[in-house]
Parts: sequence; structure tokens; C-alpha cells
Amino acid sequence: MTGVRVPTPEPGPRPVRPATRPAPRAWRRVVAAAAGRFGRAAAQMGSASVATPDPSAAPLPPKPRHGWSAGARWRARSGPGLPVLVIGTLMLLIITMLGVERLTGVSLLPDRFIAGLAPPPKKFPLLPASEPVSLEISKIDLDAPVHSVGLAPDGSIAAPPAERAQEAGWYDQGPTPGQYGPAVIVGHVDTSTGPAVFQKLRELRAGDRVEVARSDGSVAVFEVNRVGRYDKESLPADEVFGDFSRPELRLITCGGRWVGGPTGYADNVVVFASLVQAR
Repeated sequence: MTGVRVPTPEPGPRPVRPATRPAPRAWRRVVAAAAGRFGRAAAQMGSASVATPDPSAAPLPPKPRHGWSAGARWRARSGPGLPVLVIGTLMLLIITMLGVERLTGVSLLPDRFIAGLAPPPKKFPLLPASEPVSLEISKIDLDAPVHSVGLAPDGSIAAPPAERAQEAGWYDQGPTPGQYGPAVIVGHVDTSTGPAVFQKLRELRAGDRVEVARSDGSVAVFEVNRVGRYDKESLPADEVFGDFSRPELRLITCGGRWVGGPTGYADNVVVFASLVQAR
């Protein structure tokens, strides 16, 4: 069995950030500057003689008009040019990857890259503080109790104890599910004896529902936005813990290959979900 080892967000309440923020540029405009130079033939004055044209020789081609050469006219007719093709290819690739994300729920593009391209978030409710008591995800047949966890001695979020591997742990230094910001719930993927509470977490996809029952009797309903898998040494803490634009939920467990030792599995599987309903 291995614990969930993730970077720890700062404890205590976090200030509410504006729901809308300026979207960074998805890519920079490619600018191609084309400059053509036309030289002039200088007549050499002095003792040099002037050659007499041969009447039998072929006539010279007409002079180009407006400074355009025949080669320039051919290039103008040949197509849009390399910069336009590069931009078009990038746009097609991005659209394709966005389509794959929508169908599979797996994140392929960084959030900063697609900011402004995704549809605006749906309207959402906002709930007062109330600790979670259970978690239900019908898509993966999960119905489990939730208890509180704090910090481990190394400063990471503590994993649920081995004897409670079939329960999930809510990080009690962050928001409760339904408040502004990301409520974090962690759980084991397996133990030395078999599957644990979050064994099937990686099977979730965008649009799946996650219901969290709270101690005040209300139920916070979240909709999965995406599922990411990250190396434990490079977990994007700002994406996981830093979004205070609306009520969010993060479900975290282990994944990837087994490396053993204190690390256990090499990766963390993170489910990103947003509050869409309360009852």
C-alpha cells in the first residue's frame, strides 16, 4: 500500500479570486516579412565602346512593371506561403486535441494553452462550510465514507490509514465541498491485499457526476471536467490547488508504474470537477 503524496497547499482560507481572468495568448502570431531588392545597372563612362545590337538576335523580354519580376509574380500565384500553412496546421492540431479531450476526458493540452478556447463555466451554486461525510460516484460503483486527514510529517497531505483504505480522506486545511476553491479528497488505489477505495478513479470521464454528502444534510453534486495523470515529482500545484474561481473538487490517488519504496506508484491521478448542483 502506498500513500498519496502531493504538494501541500497553504493552510487556512484563501481569498476569493475573480471568476473571470484575462486569458493568456494561446499562441503568438507568426509574422513573415518579405523584402525584394532590385539592383540597377550602372553605365560605365569613359573609353569603353558601346556594343551594337545584332538584328538576328532574339528580342529582349519586356521590363517588369511596378518593380515585380516574373519570379515574384509566380510566387504570388503559387499559394499562401509557409507561415500560413504552419498556422493552419497548428490550429487543426489544437482543434483535434480539444475534440479528443472532450470525448475521452483525458487532458492533452495545458490549461494555460487553451484558456479562452474552452466554453465558459456553467452557472453554479455556492454552499456554506460543512464537512463531507460520504462520497458516491455511480459511474464506477463507488459509495464510501469520508473522514478528515491533515498533514503528514513530511508536509504532504496525509493518506488515510491502512485500516481505513476503503474510505476517502478530505483534506481539512482546505475548503469543504461546495465552498469557493478546490476541496481535496484523497484515497488509496490499492493495498497489499487488494483494491482500495479509488481503484477505478482513472476510469472517470468528462461529464460524469460525483456526489458528496455533507454533515449539514446537503449534497454537493460535481461534474467531472477532466482527468489528469502527473509524475509525483512534478504535480502542477497551481492547477490542483490554486483555482478559486468557483467551487471545485479534486479527487487524488496513485497511478502509473510501481517503483516501490516510499514513493510507491510513480504518478498521481487527479480528477478535476466543478460544482453544478446542490440539494
